[in-house]
Amino acid sequence: MSAKLLPQIESPADLHRLGDTELDILTHEIRDELVRVMSLRPAHFASNLGVVELCLALHLNFDFRRDRLIWDTGHQIYPHKLITGRYRQFDTIRTKGGLMGYPNPAESEYDLFMTGHAAASISCGLGLKVGDELRGEKDRHTVVVIGDGALPSGIAYEAMNNAGYLDKNLLVILNDNKMSICPRTGAVAQMLDRARLTGVWQETKDTLQSVLNKVPVVGPMAMQGLYQLRDGLKALLTGGMLFEELGFRYFGPIDGHSLPTLRRMLREVKDLEGPTLLHILTNKGHGVPEACEDPVKFHTPPVIEQVGPGRQVLSLKKGGSKAYTDAASAAIHDAMGEDQNVVVITAAMCQGNKLERVRDSYPERFFDVGICEAHAVGFAAGLAKTGVRPIVAIYSTFLQRSFDHLFQEVALQNLPVVFCLDRGGLAGPDGPTHHGVFDNTYIRLFPNFTVMAPGDEADVAPMLHFALKHPGPISMRYPKANLEKIARTRQPIELGKAEVYQKGVDGALIAYGTLFTEAVHAADRLHREHGLELTVINARFIKPLDTATILRAVREQPFVITLEEGTLEGGFGSAVLEAANTAGVDTRHIHRLGIPDRFIEHAERAELLADLGLDAQGIIKKVAVVREQLADEVPIRGRRFAVAPKSDVVAKGDSSPTALS
Repeated sequence: MSAKLLPQIESPADLHRLGDTELDILTHEIRDELVRVMSLRPAHFASNLGVVELCLALHLNFDFRRDRLIWDTGHQIYPHKLITGRYRQFDTIRTKGGLMGYPNPAESEYDLFMTGHAAASISCGLGLKVGDELRGEKDRHTVVVIGDGALPSGIAYEAMNNAGYLDKNLLVILNDNKMSICPRTGAVAQMLDRARLTGVWQETKDTLQSVLNKVPVVGPMAMQGLYQLRDGLKALLTGGMLFEELGFRYFGPIDGHSLPTLRRMLREVKDLEGPTLLHILTNKGHGVPEACEDPVKFHTPPVIEQVGPGRQVLSLKKGGSKAYTDAASAAIHDAMGEDQNVVVITAAMCQGNKLERVRDSYPERFFDVGICEAHAVGFAAGLAKTGVRPIVAIYSTFLQRSFDHLFQEVALQNLPVVFCLDRGGLAGPDGPTHHGVFDNTYIRLFPNFTVMAPGDEADVAPMLHFALKHPGPISMRYPKANLEKIARTRQPIELGKAEVYQKGVDGALIAYGTLFTEAVHAADRLHREHGLELTVINARFIKPLDTATILRAVREQPFVITLEEGTLEGGFGSAVLEAANTAGVDTRHIHRLGIPDRFIEHAERAELLADLGLDAQGIIKKVAVVREQLADEVPIRGRRFAVAPKSDVVAKGDSSPTALS
């Protein structure tokens, strides 16, 4: 059934002309629209279904053209986008040039921060409130929505501690749905579970309020005692004492799917003095039975293949090829079976890292610490100090949150912690908040660290095995991409040793990470179509760098092109330039391909690689440009490279000829 009300909502101001019945219809239309978009492409789903009523209530009670609103971990931003003038663009969400799947200030005045990492919302909200007051705008309200999965993060408590001290009028809405991406873990989760005794608390509160209302005029001490009794029971039953001790006035828990209740409570707390926390209870996936029953699967599910009558049955399209994440998780599972000393730590990303089988097979050696990456790294350091071999499995972009602990607790102590960095490279439709393009640079800074990346599927398991035997800290990155495997006799993994895949005299392609496969495809096409013989090297390590192999190519080849799915600033190409400079080798013929010094927007990974010239076709074009520049120079510098035995490689991608000088 096509939406009738939703297309009429050009801005939140249009909500005020709708009655209660129409607002209820609108909630259904928003959920129908979310289901419809899911039939087009994978997107965040269950989290958005859970905040529809909250979104409407917020925009009905505040004017966020002037007031401030921050959605923490902004993947639940879709209903907000639908009612802030972006309904007609909604088909484009998570596509190249279309709407971002997270808040984006470039899209709308209603989006203040591009939030993709958890728990910083309270800090930013407090900064907004203090800044507004310093500028004489004390009448602007600031509202922060943070989930229970993000709440245990250290920065959330740092912010609440400061907010309680500053005593500013800040409203924090705790959206408690018992989930992060996977079910939440930890003591805070247990505290919040007690808060779901909603009926008991509400009955006790109402009874006490009735008693207080009937008490005749008594001394202030007696009245204060009754209020303290009420507040003590509230704290006992809901866990609200934690927030009140931090200086927040605590209200709730309330039903987060009752629009009238939400509107009433927001009116009541809107103008209270000092920091306030409103605790609401929601269900991730609300309104879609399948998503409610399995919010983990429906967090970012595959495309919806069919929608049953009345949106009663959803059928999910089955997944396709296996990804590097699958290969890494399988290698981790095998390693844990072989060595009882190996443990795994993840930060609320069991599903994202595909560690469910590891968790189920070895529950006593699997630790999900919640969205607490800094703690995960410190925890791993403690484990390593005892002789345990910890694997820390975290997305590249999220490991940045533990930068100081990589330095202080791991590198400085030279502890053997293995870091498996998923999404190392371009994260596709998740966009700039999630692209893992900085890890090559920020990890190789630290003494004692070994930094490596597999060139293809064949390298993944051997690299993990090597890492678990290595005596110091070590990282292995791999992309959000389907597996590829180059046919060859694979050379063993040795510390700081590159793999020379093939020799040639017309130039060299040196790839760090899985762009090795693109380099092979490019070299194969250049040979078939133009007769060029290129050296192709799978670097494997950025630290320690195989200077013997790589500088030999730099000295002998007419040109060298380095390839990396990471930032050029401080990355693999920079490491090659540094090594050449140290050795006194001419670097003018070294060219670098990688992520430029800007944030990369969202699109499919293949689209982004093509745009950045990092796919096979882009490499071929770069070779053509470089050869044109060298046209007047003597190109041949030697023929002394060894080569790994290989079979024929079938090139992928565009096979059309490319003009070469």
